[in-house]
Order: sequence, then C-alpha cells, then structure tokens
Amino acid sequence: MIASLHMHLGWISVALLTVGVGEADGPHWPRFRGPNGSGESEATSIPVQWTARDYRWNVTLPGVGHSSPVVWGDRVVVTCASEDGARGSVLALSTSDGSRLWETALEAGAYPKSQLNSYASTTPALDGQRAFVTWGTPRHYRVAALSLDSGRKLWQREFPPFASEHGLGASPIVWNDMVIVPNDQDGPSSVLALDAATGATRWEVKRRSEKAAFTTPCLFQPDGGKPQLILSSWAHGVSSLDPATGKTYWELPVFQFRTVGSPTVAAGWIFASAGVGGVGRQMVAIRPGDPDTDAKPSVVYELQNPFPYVPMPVAKGNLVFLWQDRGVVTCLDGPTGKVHWRQRVGGDYFSSPIRVADRIYCPTRSGEMVVLAASERFQQLARFPLGDKTHSTPAVAGGVLYVRTFSRLAAIGGGQNATAAAR
Repeated sequence: MIASLHMHLGWISVALLTVGVGEADGPHWPRFRGPNGSGESEATSIPVQWTARDYRWNVTLPGVGHSSPVVWGDRVVVTCASEDGARGSVLALSTSDGSRLWETALEAGAYPKSQLNSYASTTPALDGQRAFVTWGTPRHYRVAALSLDSGRKLWQREFPPFASEHGLGASPIVWNDMVIVPNDQDGPSSVLALDAATGATRWEVKRRSEKAAFTTPCLFQPDGGKPQLILSSWAHGVSSLDPATGKTYWELPVFQFRTVGSPTVAAGWIFASAGVGGVGRQMVAIRPGDPDTDAKPSVVYELQNPFPYVPMPVAKGNLVFLWQDRGVVTCLDGPTGKVHWRQRVGGDYFSSPIRVADRIYCPTRSGEMVVLAASERFQQLARFPLGDKTHSTPAVAGGVLYVRTFSRLAAIGGGQNATAAAR
C-alpha cells in the first residue's frame, strides 16, 4: 500500500480541489458547510470562546430546525418548522443586526420521520439571486426557488414523497446555472439538475435504491481536469457524474450500510463513510477515477474505528480531522492515513466540525461548543455552553460565525459587537 501511495503523490499535487478557492474567507457561505461542503474558513476574527453578552446579535426563530444557516453578502438564510410539522418557513435575516428581512411560508404537513430529525433539516443553497429550498410533505418532495431579495417564490417543482423511515436530510447544491437535487431514498431514486432560473429539468439520472441516503453532493475538480459531481449512497457506494450532463464517470460500490455523512474532498482524496444504528461502520479514502484517461477509482486506504457516521471530516492542508458521533476525534495524515492522534473529547454530535483558521469548532447535541487546535498535536482550547441544544453545523462568512440552535440563530465575531442584541 505504501508503495502505491508514493506512486500517487505526484497526482495528489495536481488533484487539489479548485472549486470554491478564494471563497474560504469571503462574504458567502452558499450551501451546507460552505464552499464545496469543505467546512473551511480562513477568518481570523472569530473568538476562541464567548458568552451570551459577546454576540453581535442573538434572535429567536419562529420554529425549530436542524438545517444550517447559509450566507450571501448582507443576508443569512435559514429554514424553520413547527414541531408538529403543520408550519414551515424560510427566513432571511440581516447579517448586520439579525433583523428579519423576509419570511416565506412553505406548504407543510406531518410525515414519518425519526424523533431525532426535524421538519426543517435540509439546508438551502444560494446563488446570489435565489435561495433554493427542498422540503417534504405527506404527498410531495418539493423544490423551490425564492428571490434572495424579497423571498418571493419564483418557481416550484413537486416530486413523489421522499420514502424513508427517518425523514429528509440531503441538501441541494448549486453548480453553474443549475441546482442539483439528490434524491436517494428507500423508493424510486434519482439525482436531478434543475435550471436555476426556471426550475426546468436539465437532466435526471435514475439511481438504484437500498436505504435512503442523507448525503449532500460535492465537486471534485483536479487542476486542469473535468469537474466531477460526487455522491455517496449504500446502493452505489461513491459515484462520479458529469455535473453538466449527468453522465456517469465511475462508481465504487464499497458500502454495506446507509450513508449519512456527506462525501468530502480533503488532502487530494475523497473521504466517505457509512454506518447503521447511529454508529459508523465503514470509512474509506478514495482516489477518484479520471474521465480524461479512463483511470479507474480505487480505495487508497480504509480507516479503522472509531470514525464518524453523521459528522463530516474537516481538513487543514494534509491534516484530516474525523469527529466521531460519540466524541472521539482523530487527526490523520490525509495522504497516507497515518494517525497523528486520537482523543476522546466527550459529548454526542450530529453537527459537523468546521475549521476556522487554526481552530476547529463543533457543537454537541446538548449545546456545548467544543474548540480544538487544528494541529498535529492535540489541544482542547475551549468548551462552553450555547444555551440551547443543536444538531446544526455553524456557518462562517464575512469574518462572522453563525450558530443555529433548535430555537435561535446567533452571530459572533467580525471584530466588534454590532448590537449584542437578543430578541
């Protein structure tokens, strides 16, 4: 294995992700876990620890939810729903003071889901003009585009209801002028690309079904190579499609369990996991195939337990950090899989960690923020209460960190307290 790794080191050097480069410390966090789902920001204005008095603003939301906030410029967008599923909405708040710019109601209705899930668990995607949202009702799986300026509904598509014992979880992404919607479920499955302006189907690829996948796609694009849309599911394992046409480039059917944590590009590889019963059972680092040369994908190495089921990996260069659901964190050398350290920090987690400069932030389900050094040496920097439970992943844009709990959305950092208001 080591010999094969050395053979690929030159390839890794040119296979660095280029999607979202230059946006890691910018004003936008346009999808679940930011640019390309990497969960990375180079902002230097986020404190290592804070109290309620330090927030720029901290507002009550009109419902609960597990979706993550997304940000474009001067507005942060988030979804909410009532606990009984009778009401749902999308909100845009001002990044400067948390004031509500608009709220758009969504047709709602209760449907079967896990008690640990919510009716607002899919994260919107933004393109600067529109907010794209997906949600479920008893009769439909809906996709809509809302005006980012006003919240006005621009178009809506309806598909058969999402079949899963746990409810919804996967989020849409934007690629060029299309919104890509994953739809791997217990029933008939597909992945769709819809025209961002009109909602018309640009392409649709049928997918095999096993157990519903709750994974959000990402892009892999080597320097000078073709972009690849990366998806993961039990039925297909890890697969690559042409994002422009939906053509399948390659598949690597490596999984024996359902997928919840989304695929992640880090250290030149694709990291993906699967599991069951709230526990990760498989995790692999994959060398992607190359559609230009017909090179096949391969498993570079399989990781050993404990590793995540729900939380996604996060990286700092070639250091890859795995935050396991039950509080064990591992730091790897990404190219080789060598373990630098493994430590139990405690807590239970549904949120994914994000890296902000040289720190990693991850909130526990019970509502504590845990902060570690993004370093080859383990160091816990802080642990403090957020005042509410959370299953959401934070967002960072414009030097400000946005933390969504079950009932509130708060902003911290940016160099000064804008209002320090709680509403």
